[in-house]
Amino acid sequence: MQAYTRNNPAYASKLKEERELTEDKDLALRPTRVTAAVGEMYLSRHWQGIPGIECAGNGRLWAAFYSGGEEEGPDNYVALVTSGDEGRTWSDVLYAVDPPGLVRAYDPCLWHDPSGRLWLFWAQSYGWYDGRCGVFAATCDSSGDASLVWSEPRRIADGIMMNKPTVLVNGDWLLPIAVWACESSGLNDLPEERFSNVWHSADQGKTFRKLGHADIPNRSFDEHMIVERKDGSLWMLVRAFYGIGESVSQDGGKTWTPGRQSPLGGPDSRFYIGRLRSGRLLLVNHYQYRRRSHLTAMLSEDEGRSWTGHLLLDERSHVSYPDVVQAEDGRIFIIYDHERSKAKEILLAIVTEADILNGSLVSEQSVLKQLVNKA
Repeated sequence: MQAYTRNNPAYASKLKEERELTEDKDLALRPTRVTAAVGEMYLSRHWQGIPGIECAGNGRLWAAFYSGGEEEGPDNYVALVTSGDEGRTWSDVLYAVDPPGLVRAYDPCLWHDPSGRLWLFWAQSYGWYDGRCGVFAATCDSSGDASLVWSEPRRIADGIMMNKPTVLVNGDWLLPIAVWACESSGLNDLPEERFSNVWHSADQGKTFRKLGHADIPNRSFDEHMIVERKDGSLWMLVRAFYGIGESVSQDGGKTWTPGRQSPLGGPDSRFYIGRLRSGRLLLVNHYQYRRRSHLTAMLSEDEGRSWTGHLLLDERSHVSYPDVVQAEDGRIFIIYDHERSKAKEILLAIVTEADILNGSLVSEQSVLKQLVNKA
């Protein structure tokens, strides 16, 4: 093998190649606006998945997912659709985040902050994975309307965040942002940041800073979520190759216990955990299955030590990536994808806590497998 020494012409060529790649990668640092989705490319899609959902105060639903190109890669864009009739019917793609060139937008997250402002978070990367990526965000103040005015986007941090922030009892926000440890770009992989990171805002999103991180053995793509327990501790759950890992913080997220495997099981896939208005915890996962089937909702009344109910949402294969929002009337909206490249469906379950506790639908307005979008 030829050595890259300073006296070797190949050394200069190698440096030039790496410099050009770094400069290209920096295109992913540029914010991309949320714009109206105009054009055939937003109507004809070869695949789609990885959804998120939110509900405005007047009941209007917004859903985000990503698509573009033949598969996950540099042609990806984030798409937004809406429903004004409680999820029965949905619009075509109204808005998109579609970076130019080989920069992709992906892993969207929708979230209403405590003031009612709607946030759209997404990741940008040069190519499939550039080792750094970046979390971007845009906001709007009128999510109950069918037409939105989005703020200028801004870059918050290195990494990726597809799950909703956590608002602590004291009002602070914690954002679950990760720089993947399970993937490498071969260049600028930020070894000091390759953890399940926690970013913090004490000023309602004006500024953000990195607070701490957990280190979960054999974690996969992180996709972590944080719950504040009633004793004040923080419980972090992290996607891992064996299912779900866990870590705990007793100091507001600055330091975390050594990561370990949780008893929650499931496949190597995204899950959802969050606190409902009743005080119960809701977990949506592939219960007792190691593949992406039998997506199930379950409840805990003892801060996650045990789970009851087990409402089967979808028994089929290739159902995955749930996200959840609870409306003001208590109904729970659970969005997920089904066969990203075949059926190409984004689906919705609308359920209540009574349905979950009963293990079957008992509420009149509840429904399973409601179609949100089919490419």
